[in-house]
Amino acid sequence: MSPGPGGRSSARILIVNDDPTVADSCSRALRLDGYEVWAALTAEDGVRLAQAHVPNAIVVDIRTSMPRALGLARSLRQLPPLSGTPIAIVSGDLHPTPDALGELTALGAVVRYKPLWLDELVALARSLVSAA
Repeated sequence: MSPGPGGRSSARILIVNDDPTVADSCSRALRLDGYEVWAALTAEDGVRLAQAHVPNAIVVDIRTSMPRALGLARSLRQLPPLSGTPIAIVSGDLHPTPDALGELTALGAVVRYKPLWLDELVALARSLVSAA
């Protein structure tokens, strides 16, 4: 990975967020920190972009349902180049059941709750990339 602004690496981050405005804000904040970023508005597009770009970390914020976020994590884990990619599930509306939380943990995903400010998003991305 080549250095970005301030000597940081230009790690690849995929944002999956069903709110276009939030996806854009998150993408801009991470780009300003030197990351190469792709954004998807649906779980399906997230899988497609993940396969095309093989990101170093994935941040998922899907308000519609925890089962959809869990399904996305399962799908990503089944793809060999993404089977170990760090994933964070960010939610403000949904708190996973103990069973879903256990499965997310088993899949290697971390769960974070909103509010998640942009500086916290950048710190989360750094943490995920360093775990890769």
